[in-house]
Amino acid sequence: MTGYHTRWVRPEVQIDDPERIAIREALAFGKALYDRRTALNLTVGDLAERAGMTIEEIECIEEGGTAPTVTLLRRLAAALDADVRLTPGHDLGSLWFEAHAA
Repeated sequence: MTGYHTRWVRPEVQIDDPERIAIREALAFGKALYDRRTALNLTVGDLAERAGMTIEEIECIEEGGTAPTVTLLRRLAAALDADVRLTPGHDLGSLWFEAHAA
């Protein structure tokens, strides 16, 4: 006799699951913000001041806890003296901040 229990069977992962997409986008957003901030040698406090946000808000974004919105991307791009770049997909590297052309 073979045992079966629902906890032993992993559900199929849906690649296009909206919740998973939102998580990947938030992580990509956080990494892009962290990468640009550290490239400029800014502290979290420096960036928060430039963007008119709190340190906690910046930390939440960098930890992948905030979904990117157009308004938020524009606000942070201005604070980072950068343009926002997007590519198709939702994974790390699909969003980044690029320094303004000289």
